[in-house]
Amino acid sequence: MLIVTELVILWIQCKPLPRVSDFMSSVGAGMASRLTGLVVKRVIDIAAYIYIWENYRLFELPWDSVWTWIFTLLAVDFGYYWLHRCAHEVNFMWAAHQVHHSSEDYNLSTALRQSILQSYSSWIFYMPLALFVPPPIYHVHQQFNLLYQFWIHTETIGWLGPLEYIINTPSAHRVHHGRNRYCIDKNYGGTFIFFDILFGTYEAEKRDHLRDKVVFGLLHPIESRNPFYIQFCHWWYIITTIWNRPGLTNKLKTLVYGPGWEPGTPRLGLLANQPDIHYPQPKYETPVPMWYSVYSIVHFAAVSVVNQIAHENRSTLSQFDIMVSIIFILATLTCLGSLFDKRWYAPYLELLRCLAVSCFLLYKLDLFQGFTFPVLIMFATSAVIFATIILRHNSAMTKKVE
Repeated sequence: MLIVTELVILWIQCKPLPRVSDFMSSVGAGMASRLTGLVVKRVIDIAAYIYIWENYRLFELPWDSVWTWIFTLLAVDFGYYWLHRCAHEVNFMWAAHQVHHSSEDYNLSTALRQSILQSYSSWIFYMPLALFVPPPIYHVHQQFNLLYQFWIHTETIGWLGPLEYIINTPSAHRVHHGRNRYCIDKNYGGTFIFFDILFGTYEAEKRDHLRDKVVFGLLHPIESRNPFYIQFCHWWYIITTIWNRPGLTNKLKTLVYGPGWEPGTPRLGLLANQPDIHYPQPKYETPVPMWYSVYSIVHFAAVSVVNQIAHENRSTLSQFDIMVSIIFILATLTCLGSLFDKRWYAPYLELLRCLAVSCFLLYKLDLFQGFTFPVLIMFATSAVIFATIILRHNSAMTKKVE
């Protein structure tokens, strides 16, 4: 509902609407980040917290005291500040977090653009609280800290006056997502911004000159809609850099120093060595026919329904059905991404996907009860469309050769 509201406001303000390809990449990354929860319920963070609480707590803050709740609100955000800062300043942590920053647009869908791997290390930063904060109180505030950050991923809300120096706002977080030089490694706060002011990482959004308007995305844009590439490209960069960089010390520093570090530079590298970005900048977008976008919206809606059904019925679905759902979701995101990237193999990949889904639906005609046949028709028709595209393309190439 909030995303729809944002779209209406953008339309009223005569501002550009989210690009279909980028919107799908962001929401698709959010889907992918939750897929492991279909196979194994991720409880490591809560389990570790409870274990420390039950075996090593120093004292217990009273759960019915307002001061306990206020303290935990601030303490969780303090932990998030350092988690977030390390995710930018430690290369192997940045490899996961860069997924969230890879969009060149900035809207509520960007908040959903999450890493598959980041949650498996982020919980460590909150464990000191288990020495005295009861688990239920911690969990409530940790979830609030996460949910709070959804609304700040928007360009529809401007400067909020004095609140800019107290809470994290859309303006402050726009700076955090920027790749202008003044935006790099700034504004790490989750709920509040005063930890950034305290530790010297706060930067206000510049609004006086158009050239200082925030340019969103990575210093070195990914330029791909492939969900696997978006999730793991920086890991491949780290591996190849470690392999090619001489000296064991330099190899280790590549892993734990900043993503911009090079031998002979400070721990975080030199900002002067990075591109000096100013507004405006071109965004990655391959020209595709309008029907590509319409087709992708229809199939993205289908994969969203499957994703929702799988999560809602996880406890009752068989392992086979869960694995089929995961394969379908990842295959769909990959195929739609390749279509928007205009890869030569995209039509072949999409034809294979549609044929595979059609065969599966014929095998399980009762899957969606009365809706199975219409869904089967949709995928069979899609297969025919891409088979026709492939045949026409091959025929055209044959004529060129002749």
